[in-house]
Amino acid sequence: MASYLEDFELGESVLTAPRSVTKDDVMAFVELSGDDNPMHTDAEFAQNTPIGQCVAHGLLVLSMATGLSARTGHLTGTALAFLGVENWRFNAPVFFGDSIRLRWTVLEKRLTSDGGAGVLKRRMEILNQDDKIVQSGVFVTLVKTRGA
Repeated sequence: MASYLEDFELGESVLTAPRSVTKDDVMAFVELSGDDNPMHTDAEFAQNTPIGQCVAHGLLVLSMATGLSARTGHLTGTALAFLGVENWRFNAPVFFGDSIRLRWTVLEKRLTSDGGAGVLKRRMEILNQDDKIVQSGVFVTLVKTRGA
């Protein structure tokens, strides 16, 4: 069920269901983005790097976080615009076969000057199967109010 700005509570936290990151996901992202760095696509090349294996693109994992957030349904039909990403960090690699989840926590909400919408800031933490935070930052979204 969609939530309006008023429905979000400061400190409220949501943990999504997991999603696997596959080689097919990475190859689809290569096609879409044009980023065919061998760190992402060539196991032999990646084996000879400090990481030792292929990794998913950081921006692919960030994009997957938006999908994990959308699957919760909290902003379906009430999100008006994605305004930005603040202080995003890529803390650890994500490998083929890893399972990621998104934990978000409401940091701030404020009305816009016309009162028809508000700005919602959520701390986003992407966790792998070991509960290690692999990426984190803040999503800023323009959200409808009930009176809109």
